[in-house]
Amino acid sequence: MDPLTTILMVLTAMLTVAAVALFSMSLYANMLEQFVVEVQEESAGGVQGAGAVAVRKLGTINRRFMWPGYESGMGRKLIKAGESSNWKAEDIMAFQEIGFVVGVLFGLLVANFFNVNLLWSLVGALIGIFYPIIWINDKVTKRHLAISRALPFNLDLLTLSVEAGLDFTAALAKVVEKGKHGPLREELNLVLKQLKMGKTREEALKTMIARVDLPALSQFVTALIQADKMGTSLGKVLRIQSTQ
Repeated sequence: MDPLTTILMVLTAMLTVAAVALFSMSLYANMLEQFVVEVQEESAGGVQGAGAVAVRKLGTINRRFMWPGYESGMGRKLIKAGESSNWKAEDIMAFQEIGFVVGVLFGLLVANFFNVNLLWSLVGALIGIFYPIIWINDKVTKRHLAISRALPFNLDLLTLSVEAGLDFTAALAKVVEKGKHGPLREELNLVLKQLKMGKTREEALKTMIARVDLPALSQFVTALIQADKMGTSLGKVLRIQSTQ
């Protein structure tokens, strides 16, 4: 066989496998998002979908075998992704188990179609196992990006509110009321609720730092905490942060 023909056949096969793999990953991603929607509808009083029920059942079984390191690490990722109210660590493990089965089946089909070693199905299994983690990390990245983009506007609004004579809690309430919809507004609203429940400003802000784990936000919040401790004018600190 002509070498050029062989190269073209190999490239065609590789592109076909890549296209099928991307299509399968897209379907899997859509399935994950659909399950999130089902759980959100359930939380709002709707009927829980069959897919979410299956994941919940499998997650309940996983609780018995899940090691603490996985639970705590995945729990932190879910909090940073803003999904802690929808999913738990055992549910993500269930997605990984489903991904493993789907990946093996897909790998076997591809290996059989191209007549290659069946061990290549392990590649599909690995993709299936790790894709839910990649999905969560991607949601964390997108949420951090949304917070970073919303931070300047909300910081300006907070600064103007304090300079207009409002105390921190009232200024924060103004930001929550007038600020742009998004994860930063949700976090600030949670801080406001904690302040109204009796938490100190430092406690509520440090809790937000731990939840979000975003350097830009942590730097801003740390400056507020330091200003509170040293008795520095809050409006002055906010103006400096806003300018930066």
